[in-house]
Amino acid sequence: MSARRGRWSGVVLSALCLAALACSGGDNKTAAAGDSAKAGGAGAGGKSIRIAMIAKSSDNPVFLASRTGAEAAAKELSEKSGTKVEVEWLTPPTEDGEVQAQRIRQAMNEGVDAILISCSDAGKVTGAINDAVDRGVQVMTFDSDAPQSKRFAFYGVDDARAGQQTMAELVKLLNGKGNVAILAGNQNAPNLQRRVQGAKTEAAKYPGIKIVGVFNHVETPQDASAEVIRVNNAYPEITGWAFIGGWPLFATSLLSELNPAKQKVASVDAIPVELPYVEKGVVPVLLAQSVYLWGDVGVRTIFDKVHDNKSPASPVIPMELVRVTKENLGDWARQLKAWGFTDVDPKYLALPAASGAAAATPASSAPATAAPAAKQ
Repeated sequence: MSARRGRWSGVVLSALCLAALACSGGDNKTAAAGDSAKAGGAGAGGKSIRIAMIAKSSDNPVFLASRTGAEAAAKELSEKSGTKVEVEWLTPPTEDGEVQAQRIRQAMNEGVDAILISCSDAGKVTGAINDAVDRGVQVMTFDSDAPQSKRFAFYGVDDARAGQQTMAELVKLLNGKGNVAILAGNQNAPNLQRRVQGAKTEAAKYPGIKIVGVFNHVETPQDASAEVIRVNNAYPEITGWAFIGGWPLFATSLLSELNPAKQKVASVDAIPVELPYVEKGVVPVLLAQSVYLWGDVGVRTIFDKVHDNKSPASPVIPMELVRVTKENLGDWARQLKAWGFTDVDPKYLALPAASGAAAATPASSAPATAAPAAKQ
């Protein structure tokens, strides 16, 4: 990854150190011709490592960012190692655990060396993951895990803690009192189930906070925004929202629909399209996942496993959330730009750098490298 880091390079540096120390469609059920795309660099001696990347949905901006990170890492590793690393994009157009399972089987039949997957439904993909591992394909999960599977590693946030953090931020905005709703995305996604539970656990600490309900929806900006509007009309007493994913903020419609004088909002995710919500005070706090690094760290960790037979000392590689507010909006915008996002508004890039606590980056625990396992 050759992009400049800027003053807020700590997020990137810590994550890249983590990776190094870790040693590191359509509605049809199979991928249509041309549905997959490969990225990598020329290798030496005909060597290659093929990685199938299966995110939850191909039109979700956070997964497109992870794809960019994966492809950039593949290109860099190819050039440095002399081994051609390819990323094959096999993500379904919409969330569907059964389609993901069939994409896993497709990847096996195509002879890939590894699979990097964010699981829409752990129950529906665990069997396919285990079959792949049994056939010698290394599998790593990111964002949403299948913890009962034979995958060798997972990279992502602690989802229960993410839910707690989101609710804690909302409680602060509400001064400890209010009727709140939780926007929860796909009800079958295990990572989102844990975030919901974390949010509920945090809310229970405050007698003045009442949860009106948990609201699931299709994970598109349009469906998520429509659900927020529907719920607000059905429950006018709601004074706060905890978005455990940023889906409705991936479009601009709620900039005019939400009234910050009447409702407070805290949300996970902070990609470029969401930054106006912070600027205008509609969503004062975003808890950013470094989504580019899902792909970057994932590919680097898989490379170490396949190329060098090295595994992370712990199968769970943690990602810390980054708190984004008006104080560090410019810093985060420059970080997004450094990761290759092309839609960052220049006015945010021109904002001054934050200082002190607002500019601090989260502590990240880089796992130690395990010794190479004996080859079977």
